[in-house]
Amino acid sequence: MNGRAVLHPNSNRTPLLERRNSFDIALLNTTSSPTHTNTMTPDSTFPPQLLNNNNRYTPPPSPTKPKPKPKSPLLNTKRINPNSPPKSNSKTPSTDPQSSSDLAPGSIAAARREQVAIFHEQRKLRIAHYGRTAAKSSSPPNNNNDRYSSNLAANNSGPVQQEKRCSFITPNSDPIYVAYHDEEWGVPVHDDKLLFELLVLTGAQVGSDWSSVLRKRQDYRDAFSGFDAEIVSKYSEKKMSWMSGEYGMELSLIRGVVDNSKRILEIKKEFGSFDKYLWGFVNEKPMVTQYKWLHKIPAKTSKSETISKDMVRRGFRLVGPTVIHSFMQAAGLTNDHLITCPRHSQCLHSSIHAATQNTTPL
Repeated sequence: MNGRAVLHPNSNRTPLLERRNSFDIALLNTTSSPTHTNTMTPDSTFPPQLLNNNNRYTPPPSPTKPKPKPKSPLLNTKRINPNSPPKSNSKTPSTDPQSSSDLAPGSIAAARREQVAIFHEQRKLRIAHYGRTAAKSSSPPNNNNDRYSSNLAANNSGPVQQEKRCSFITPNSDPIYVAYHDEEWGVPVHDDKLLFELLVLTGAQVGSDWSSVLRKRQDYRDAFSGFDAEIVSKYSEKKMSWMSGEYGMELSLIRGVVDNSKRILEIKKEFGSFDKYLWGFVNEKPMVTQYKWLHKIPAKTSKSETISKDMVRRGFRLVGPTVIHSFMQAAGLTNDHLITCPRHSQCLHSSIHAATQNTTPL
């Protein structure tokens, strides 16, 4: 009313605060006109106790909350039961039945912790020879780690890096296959009968494995007359059918061996021997590779493809590039032993020795 804001009658504010707020609103509205003055007359609606000597409105101080009384320190202290035992600073094990069940010897958590401990111990044994040497200690071992370090230092007295066989030889490998790797595979072969035998065996292991073929190696020798090409080339169809039933060989394999024996006789007439024909592709010396990992060894090479094409052109059977590459590995035309295998250097030395013997004048 009359330029002052009207407040709701149901407001919860005190009358003094209502007047103060209404005055502030009216003061904001009147300051916008240039003819307004802040001088208040004595007949104003405000009570005289709110006006100062210059008839100006003086707002009352805002109400403040009373400060809370400080609590007595006796109220903050916890009640102590004189009969209760004193608490110790050390942590007591939890009495939770679930946590106690996890710590039980037969629980899953305990078994998992035991597996992890075994894994770490096995890892320590695996990395024992990775070029790490244990520090020598003058004092006697006091715990298990010191005993392990002393044993490791004793085991490392020899060469740090130990040679091992090619990675396809595992502890579960057949002993006859391990013996073939250690004694024959990769050794240069110059005997025509043995070259013919290895060519037949590599063709027979297609779709099978070397262990199965090596177990039947004597049967192959008996069936093909010691791999004498002149005798095998004269086998009749009746004899080949009998061999298939007697030795359990595929008839197509037997026919292929008979055809290859005829081709070998033709090569002997042209080159003088099957050995000179094959080793002529590698300049009379084996190809030495430097493979460190098994997956790096290819299944076939450009050299095996060249030999395979020439043999197919001459009428040979079962002589694909993969078979010929396996035959080259078996006959020592290529040394594909891994460089970590001791047979790599042994086959290399044997090839050098055989070359010097062949070049020595009589």
